[in-house]
Amino acid sequence: MPDHTILSPFAEPLRRALRARAADGAVPPLADVDPHATPGFDGDKADGKAALATRSEELTRLQELLFAQSTRADAAGPAPSVLLVVQAMDTAGKGGIMRHVVGAMDPQGVDVAAFKAPTQEERAHDFLWRIRPHLPEPGFLAVFDRSHYEDVLVHRVRGLSPLATVEERYGLIRAFEEEITAGGTRIVKVMLHISKEEQRERLEARLDEPEKHWKFNPGDVDERAHWDAYMDAYRIAMERTDTETAPWFVVPADRKWYARLAVQELLIETLQGLELTWPEADFDVEEQRRRLAAG
Repeated sequence: MPDHTILSPFAEPLRRALRARAADGAVPPLADVDPHATPGFDGDKADGKAALATRSEELTRLQELLFAQSTRADAAGPAPSVLLVVQAMDTAGKGGIMRHVVGAMDPQGVDVAAFKAPTQEERAHDFLWRIRPHLPEPGFLAVFDRSHYEDVLVHRVRGLSPLATVEERYGLIRAFEEEITAGGTRIVKVMLHISKEEQRERLEARLDEPEKHWKFNPGDVDERAHWDAYMDAYRIAMERTDTETAPWFVVPADRKWYARLAVQELLIETLQGLELTWPEADFDVEEQRRRLAAG
């Protein structure tokens, strides 16, 4: 690792520590995962915030390195890209991830797509139709704030589609993600795991502060009645679609600072795994140096 790189604050790789699929091959119930835990990190909130700030430099460097690949004239194929998928129950901290992790990177090399309820036009097509235009170009990092997984999570819990249709979609998603990875995109799928109690406190906080009333959605209270069903739907989705090339990670999210630090580290580990190098100059460096000196 280069000397200027700030080392990871985690005791072990998070791609292993937070992987949804256990060593025995099963995806355990989310009730078995402590949403208040801080796997691999021994520090407190202040330590976590400090680590997030210092590691941002490494994430930014790696993102620039990723983007630089798209400029290589001698490349054998398209530059790699990265797709971060963030799924969670409401108030779990998706917005904080976008501001504090994604927002620290160069916006010229990042595309963020937030998938709300589909429009009438989108409903006229298959559920992946609206996703494809937002996949990352070579050298880019794309972020999905919610994603195609809404069509197997909400639809399963709320019965918006027949169960047979939902079951079919798991296979379609696997095929879709295999297609993406075959094209050179690394996929990082994150489920921010918040407890029902913590969500209640965050919703109450929105009601307590008038400047946050705009963030409160009465529908979120309705969804709490289906909490256990959502937890089961998440487990099933991860069980059916977690693969070695498109893995799922469960990030404890009761502590916002930890969730942000963990997602940042997952991105860093993924980018480091690409083993990228800076493109060599396609011009005579010394000649250009002389030209500058002469001017």
